[in-house]
Amino acid sequence: MRSVHSVKVGNCTLNGEKIYIQSMLNVPASDIEGSVAQAIRLEKAGCEIIRAAIPDMKAVKLIPAIKNAVNIPLVADIHFDYKLALESVSAGIDKIRINPGNIGGFDKVRLVAKACSDKNIPIRIGVNSGSLEKDILGKYGSPTAEALVESALRHAEILERYDFNDIVISIKSSDVKTMIDGYRILAEKTNYPLHLGVTEAGTKRMGIIKSSIGIGALISDGIGETIRVSLTADPIEEIYAAKDILSALGNGGGVKLVSCPTCGRTKINLIELAEKVEKAVKNIDKNITVAVMGCVVNGPGEAREADVGIAGGDGCAVLFRKGEIVRKIPEKDILTELLKEIEKI
Repeated sequence: MRSVHSVKVGNCTLNGEKIYIQSMLNVPASDIEGSVAQAIRLEKAGCEIIRAAIPDMKAVKLIPAIKNAVNIPLVADIHFDYKLALESVSAGIDKIRINPGNIGGFDKVRLVAKACSDKNIPIRIGVNSGSLEKDILGKYGSPTAEALVESALRHAEILERYDFNDIVISIKSSDVKTMIDGYRILAEKTNYPLHLGVTEAGTKRMGIIKSSIGIGALISDGIGETIRVSLTADPIEEIYAAKDILSALGNGGGVKLVSCPTCGRTKINLIELAEKVEKAVKNIDKNITVAVMGCVVNGPGEAREADVGIAGGDGCAVLFRKGEIVRKIPEKDILTELLKEIEKI
């Protein structure tokens, strides 16, 4: 088990015991009302840490507005201008995301580090393939995993010069293998909490696939304290995808759905039924497994570990719990009866 330097982000403690789900607002920073509304939606969907871009001084007004509307931590995404970081601290931000090497020199970094230290606000160092320093890029020839790690540790050392250690690190790449390799190397070199993600992962379909591989591989290694599934889509989809990844790895609550791929024995519309079940249980806060199987030949047996499930018949289905058949139900009532059974658990 990786030893993690504990860092508090608002009411979240990043110490290796829990993996937190993050997302980022994509409403224009100038639209405060829209940003607040989206933040509320994200929190309701299960987001545990929200990041917002702060591109100018006007955007600092987002901070109190959002913090008054939600109960989860807010992170300010800052680039180049150290004054935006200082103003965000004054406005009550819970975490700052910067690259210490590009906000105006060591004297500016010192000011930001002191301001954050005084208010116990952590800093996330965010490195990606497009932010590498020229000398590091020249040394490695391309944004390799080793290059990302060296850049991240260099930024961390800048903060450490000013006795600042409340640091979280991310080294995102759009290349899944580079991302995995980079975090594995980084996890061996530092005990700071790590924020995982495949950056610029793409649209919903490919973005979820890439993120599942990258984030899933690292979590399986015991690496990662926070995650973001970056999608070119509604940020709500990022939350659902992140929850599904954690659930699939046994790290998240909620209903875990298992369903068979169907075959020639299937005599009910299992594909449609499975999709309806998936939608119906999405927001049920029970740590259970629900099975939707195509036939009784091996349905209850294959899904024996499921807390509850159905196995299709000819225009009907059998309801089972832990592999034991409970009763037979007509096809039209399958979803209703299955949900009733879930309520009893």
